[in-house]
Amino acid sequence: MSDTIITVENLSKKYVIAHEKPKRYTSLRDVIANSAKSLGQKLLKDQKTSDTPETEEFWALKDVSFEIKRGDRVGIIGRNGAGKSTLLKILSRITEPTTGKISIKGRVASLLEVGTGFHPELTGRENIFLNGAILGMSREEIKKKFDEIVAFAEVEKFLDTPVKRYSSGMYVRLAFAVAAHLEPEILIVDEVLAVGDAQFQKKCLGKMEDVSKEGRTVLFVSHQMAAVEKLCQKGILLTKGKVNYIGSQTETITKYLTSVNNSMISLVDRQDRIGSGEIKVIGIEIKDDDGNILDLVQSGQSINIYLHYDTKTQVLLSDVIAGISVKTQLEVPVFLQHNRMTQDNFGIIPHQGSFVCRVNKLPLAPSNYLISYSLMKNGSYLDALNNVLELSVTAGDFYKSGEVPPISHGVCLVDAQWRLQSQEYLTVNI
Repeated sequence: MSDTIITVENLSKKYVIAHEKPKRYTSLRDVIANSAKSLGQKLLKDQKTSDTPETEEFWALKDVSFEIKRGDRVGIIGRNGAGKSTLLKILSRITEPTTGKISIKGRVASLLEVGTGFHPELTGRENIFLNGAILGMSREEIKKKFDEIVAFAEVEKFLDTPVKRYSSGMYVRLAFAVAAHLEPEILIVDEVLAVGDAQFQKKCLGKMEDVSKEGRTVLFVSHQMAAVEKLCQKGILLTKGKVNYIGSQTETITKYLTSVNNSMISLVDRQDRIGSGEIKVIGIEIKDDDGNILDLVQSGQSINIYLHYDTKTQVLLSDVIAGISVKTQLEVPVFLQHNRMTQDNFGIIPHQGSFVCRVNKLPLAPSNYLISYSLMKNGSYLDALNNVLELSVTAGDFYKSGEVPPISHGVCLVDAQWRLQSQEYLTVNI
């Protein structure tokens, strides 16, 4: 007997997008100048043409195929608009595919958005039984799990309150507790866990791990690579609606972070430079330790920032100070780094080459940042440009704990240790 629990073959989903044409309005002069009959005919004609929208086909998924085994923990990752949520909605039977087919063996519980399957007018208690019934559970089976669900969701005080009065966090806690505890063969979870606080997210990841150890299957969509790496064994990378890569979670994350363009960002045409121009940075790249150009960087990942330069003089330069600065999108400085700080002397530099700054264990919270650079000699600028590259940082397992503080808690992640030390208190005479 095959242990394949989900089979997807040549799955595609098409949406038709309508683009409304601007409507033509009839002026007062037109009304006065034309007879009632001709005006009526004109309005009818204009309305017919203006109400006919132009349409465009958009393929959210195109020829997607894969198999998932029983007990697999699979992370589905990709950029916004890659088709992740559409795929989960098809697997959850919420929407139908345009072409292709899927085969699923077993009961599916899905959590795709806050309050999925909940009736807002019913209480938390009633929604637990409603969701259980939707999943095909008997009332007795639901009763056996009821106390566990309530304890996990931490909503006991509000159990008999209509869920329309719940906060988004309470909603998702109860929804996840129901989905995870009513013993589905397949648990599908979208990015919805991001609604909860860090402690609850950690609790949910632990529960999904327990579910998979019981031989059940978990499909998990998240932009938090630390959570995907910790929870999942396998990964599926979607790019523009197509399967880009299938492999281990670590290999899939590496593919996700790597640039699809695989080319450096050219700075040759930038005209807003300052400096003498004796040397110019003509391109910038961010690479990992394997030499892959990165589009995304994980918190805690070691990266190499390449400043590719060309000199405009026959004289060989020395004592050059190369520096980079990182700012938030609001132009708030985050850090500055240059080779004088690290006491790395380049000596006499060749006419062409690259200044490479290695950042060990990138200490930035998930967000987008701006990189600027400068090349100086004896306190004067040779070349400098602001905002040459946007650094996109996604959640990585910086602390090796699965917990990633959001940027709202602070820009920088600090590599620190805690310890408890006993101490004898001295009596102080005042």
